[in-house]
Amino acid sequence: MIGSGTNVSRSPAPLLEVSALTKHYPVRSGVFGRTRAQVHAVDEVSFDIGEGETLGLVGESGCGKSTLGKTVLRLFPPTAGTITWRGNRIDGLDAGAMREFRRELQAVFQDPYASLNPRMRAEDIVAEPIRNFEDKVAGEIRDRVRTLFEQVGLRADQMRKYPYEFSGGQRQRLGIARALAPKPKLIVCDEPVSALDVSVQAQVINLLVDLQRAFGLSYLFVAHDLAVVEHISHRVAVMYLGRIVELASKEALFSNPLHPYTEALLAAVPVPDPSARRKRLILAGDVPSPIKPPPGCRFHTRCPYAFDRCRVEKPVLKEPEPLHFVACHLRESAIAPPSAWQRPSTLPKEGR
Repeated sequence: MIGSGTNVSRSPAPLLEVSALTKHYPVRSGVFGRTRAQVHAVDEVSFDIGEGETLGLVGESGCGKSTLGKTVLRLFPPTAGTITWRGNRIDGLDAGAMREFRRELQAVFQDPYASLNPRMRAEDIVAEPIRNFEDKVAGEIRDRVRTLFEQVGLRADQMRKYPYEFSGGQRQRLGIARALAPKPKLIVCDEPVSALDVSVQAQVINLLVDLQRAFGLSYLFVAHDLAVVEHISHRVAVMYLGRIVELASKEALFSNPLHPYTEALLAAVPVPDPSARRKRLILAGDVPSPIKPPPGCRFHTRCPYAFDRCRVEKPVLKEPEPLHFVACHLRESAIAPPSAWQRPSTLPKEGR
């Protein structure tokens, strides 16, 4: 059994280990700005990422994916939980102590224009992290920047341009070059292709795959496009209202989803075959407010299979299949439903 605060590690020494990570934001009001409530953006999330691995993180908008990624990078201070990088706890470090780890932890952000300084030339944008972390002369830095431009598919004569002179795809390539500049080991990709055209998305995704192979990079890939996640990820974590509800290899998750929310997400993916027929799981209602999440299972307000236990008891991540983790009361051995999520006749009385 694996509790929500226990890391689901697969290897003895992963690069990144996150255990029971929590991030809450205070909601203040009144003359004195007193805290009236908390936004439960991320609650007791645990996972690990190995060297050269991509962990895809999927879920609806507002479920806490981006907050989780930025908290892992320590752009946001965590409320609780631990973040361990190469065996070193970094969740409680101040800005000065965190500096030595910044080089290895980089990010590619969603908006390729807002994440770039419009007053800096492309060459300086990519060179800035090199100047921050390395003692190099100007000529060496320029040569390094030129090489990075070539590696991400940009021309050397574009180094003197400003961000507004690039297309959206080129700007994202520029952001990737900036992330590569300090020679990181882990890159948090926060929806890096969602703002791009479909054809450009494919080019950027293939570029990320090639760079991973060339430099042994690890990715935490945040996205809501399941087709993109399936293409680039080794494992996939499904997030709902601040919690991870399922975590498995992409093959296991896409072929045999164990959580009804995961099944609903997969059922919503268009199939390029007009003759294909499949069962659809339609979710009722809207996502509850993260200020006051439901008790018990947070998905029970929309789950067609919820019974009384779901409304009062919080499910924890368990491993019903090897290396396939799910937080769902229905998947416990006594009441495990058959495939296709048909309501079993052996449910407890409160479930009928």
